[in-house]
Amino acid sequence: MAVLEQIPLTRLDNADPELMEELLATVERVATSAGFTGGPEVEAFEEEFAAYCGTRHAVGVSSGTEALALALGALGIGPGDEVIVPANSFIATAEAVSRVGATPCFADVENRTGLLTAEGVRAALGPRARCVIPVHLYGRTVHMEPILDLARKRGLVVVEDACQAHGAQLYGRRAGSLGAAGCFSFYPAKNLGAWGDGGAVVTNHDSLADLVRLTRSHGERPRYDHQVIGTTARLDALQAALLRVKLRRLDGWNAGRRRAGAVLASQLAGAPVTPPKAAAPGGDHVFHQFVVESEDRDALREHLAARGIATGVHYPIPIHRTRAYESSDFPAGSLPVAEERARRICSLPIHPAMDDGEIARIAAAVHEFTPRAV
Repeated sequence: MAVLEQIPLTRLDNADPELMEELLATVERVATSAGFTGGPEVEAFEEEFAAYCGTRHAVGVSSGTEALALALGALGIGPGDEVIVPANSFIATAEAVSRVGATPCFADVENRTGLLTAEGVRAALGPRARCVIPVHLYGRTVHMEPILDLARKRGLVVVEDACQAHGAQLYGRRAGSLGAAGCFSFYPAKNLGAWGDGGAVVTNHDSLADLVRLTRSHGERPRYDHQVIGTTARLDALQAALLRVKLRRLDGWNAGRRRAGAVLASQLAGAPVTPPKAAAPGGDHVFHQFVVESEDRDALREHLAARGIATGVHYPIPIHRTRAYESSDFPAGSLPVAEERARRICSLPIHPAMDDGEIARIAAAVHEFTPRAV
């Protein structure tokens, strides 16, 4: 029997020879200049990314986690404050809150989307709540208007975690541009990924952007005049230069992801899984991940692996149930939707250049799956 080529969960830059040629030339140009920290490449990327996001500022930093932590710190969030975060996210959303000395207050999520809602925020509100972090998870945008309205009424600051939603549209604007700040990760597997870690904070607030710029580099301005206690969280010039090349392609890549996601979802009709819910009116889904739900997730993954189809789980343990947060006031069963989704979710392959043959092969394999009695 012929061995089928493996379908990976995603494809990185080395799968595109034309792109690789341009990126390698960019590496050579930056290396030749020996300008590795700050400088014109970082400044140019910040200007271009701010324009792309429709914000006044973009500040390049070393990771998405640092973007969140620096934004929270610049907003004055710290010890004694509670920050509402969804339990269904990557742990960095809560880690950043803990990093600034505040307390993550975990909220349950919507069943079909896994996203934070205004109802979830309202249920998690306490007297010490100062901030809420909606997460545009897997590339699907949160329904922000009710959350923003609630935040205005309750005096909450809104920081968008857009680390998985580069370029997603929301009410005619970009994800990340609606709150006081939007935070991005440029981890290599993201829709806009660097060749290492990187991140950015976007905002329309001059003072917030200025403080993030100050604290990302030891709080110094000028050199050796340390005005505040900062850290080392700069975006490397090499990463900025690579991101400039890739930013020009992002809208096209997102269009490819939307097409592949829509076709795969339609071909999974009647299969023994629940495909991702379509984006709400006015929202978007740029399919950083294509996440289905299965009553027998682990057996589904084994079934697909045997047919050369890679899968993933994003994420197998809700944040409040991780060992890092086992001392929090959220015992097992306290956030039932997030906990149940963690048992059921499975990420199928998705990337911008996925062809119809790959989509059909994935869909056919899922249709062939028979869940065990559970």
